[in-house]
Amino acid sequence: MQVVPKRWDGTFSAPRYGFGPGRSAHQAVKAAPEYIAAGYRGVGDLHVEKFFERVDPDQRMAKSAERVSAQRLWKLIRALLRAGVREGGRGSPGDEGTPQGGPLSPLLSNIVRDEFERELERRGQRFARYADDRNLYVRSRRAGGRGRKSLTRFIGTKLKLRVNEAKSAGGRPWERKFGGFSFTHDRKPKRRIAPQALPRFRERARELTRRRRGISRERRAKERAQYLQGWIGYFGKCQTPAVLHSLEEWTRRR
Repeated sequence: MQVVPKRWDGTFSAPRYGFGPGRSAHQAVKAAPEYIAAGYRGVGDLHVEKFFERVDPDQRMAKSAERVSAQRLWKLIRALLRAGVREGGRGSPGDEGTPQGGPLSPLLSNIVRDEFERELERRGQRFARYADDRNLYVRSRRAGGRGRKSLTRFIGTKLKLRVNEAKSAGGRPWERKFGGFSFTHDRKPKRRIAPQALPRFRERARELTRRRRGISRERRAKERAQYLQGWIGYFGKCQTPAVLHSLEEWTRRR
């Protein structure tokens, strides 16, 4: 099954950066300020309710069949879709949704989402997605409101899915986050660490530097180094280094 995503990856919409080889969250985050600089200074998202659990089984089959020419491969995919899951010794049929955690989940997710993203491209909608995180960029709130209602209908009628209104929201790019980042309010926006990510960093750093954890100093130092390296490896791509310097000083004091 590892061969299939490589064959199909080039058939998906261009602004999709997740669930595929050579695709990363940083690519999606880099695309966003280009839209903002071009005048699309409104942003929103449409959160699909329980996507993996409610993807229509016939739709999965049909969309998969369109991309499979080898009959044996198609039979294997169909068997995996119908196999269901087993939890706690009990099995459940695969008559609804997509099995999470399996080799097909990311691929089938892209197949179903691709239909929606092709519709966005047909409408001239600017967007970027990494995995389940997608932002739509518009020129005005009025345009965003009209587009949101129309796209909600499309998701319900064509994809047989439901938009979670409570989790769907809109605003300005510097008020929202995308892939853990936000953007400055400049003509040429810069990537900055989303404000929500900073308290989480400090909370985790406090846990890792707490002395009364019942583990050796060597293990504590190793865990701390692994976390900091991973965090900097991701958020070090921000374009506001003053925040990183401030966090570095705070971490050293800890």
